[in-house]
Amino acid sequence: MTLESISHYLSYVIFSYNNIEITVAKVIQVPLILFAMWFVVTWIGRLIRKTLLARKMNPDAVHLFTRIYLVLSIAILIFTSLEVLNIPLTAFAFVSGAIAIGVGFGAQNIINNFISGWILMWERPIRIGDFLEVGNAKGVVETINTRSTRIRRNDGVHMLIPNSQLLENTVTNWTLIDRNARSSVSVGVAYGSDVLLVEKLIKQVLSEHPAILPTPASSVLFDDFAESSLVFNAIFWVCAESETMLRQVRSDIRFSIYKIFAEHNVVISFPQRDIHIDGEIALRRGRATK
Repeated sequence: MTLESISHYLSYVIFSYNNIEITVAKVIQVPLILFAMWFVVTWIGRLIRKTLLARKMNPDAVHLFTRIYLVLSIAILIFTSLEVLNIPLTAFAFVSGAIAIGVGFGAQNIINNFISGWILMWERPIRIGDFLEVGNAKGVVETINTRSTRIRRNDGVHMLIPNSQLLENTVTNWTLIDRNARSSVSVGVAYGSDVLLVEKLIKQVLSEHPAILPTPASSVLFDDFAESSLVFNAIFWVCAESETMLRQVRSDIRFSIYKIFAEHNVVISFPQRDIHIDGEIALRRGRATK
């Protein structure tokens, strides 16, 4: 194939609009230019992200800035490519009508999640690293994308939640203002125990644990006269990053309470039943038959 024939094929007009001819050469040039410019844009984006993180900027702010940079870069890239190729935007007017019909019939949820994603990144009611409770699931936010938010649950499973659900439904953000979380541990002691001693021992355990915050102050409540026990409730505050850390602190407190109660002869209660029988009971001992 000669250069003359190749030039003839490249100059072939695919369609024309308002005396502007769209040739095969222009159609081939568009993806090549877009690919080259996209490579430069992504390389600059990674460089900017690395620089901002090195300056210890908030990861959530870095994520928002990189998203804005990406959207603006894509818009500039498209307009610049069309300008270089001398292709007016009016040439794609017919495409906009088809897109509008598609949006009207099937893309409402996509657009809703897209807009919700930008609201989440701009208003920041949910940030990267926040500990969320969504329905029955609890986890840490790893990334906020334009369509969905990725959350890592306590069991290590990743969840992808549409952004619109995070705005339209009730979401508990444990770390929206700070990472302080209140928790409690209940323990029941046997009837007849010295309740003042029990309160003193539980307070000692709470004061000795390094993860429990001094303010707000911990407290011990005599919670109830239960069926088989005197119930005490230890309430404390912890600077926790996840539910796993809270569970670990509660486990440590239970170990410590069990140990200190054993040292002071405080009996942890368990269900008991007293049976009263009226009349006489006759016990008969017989030989088992085969």
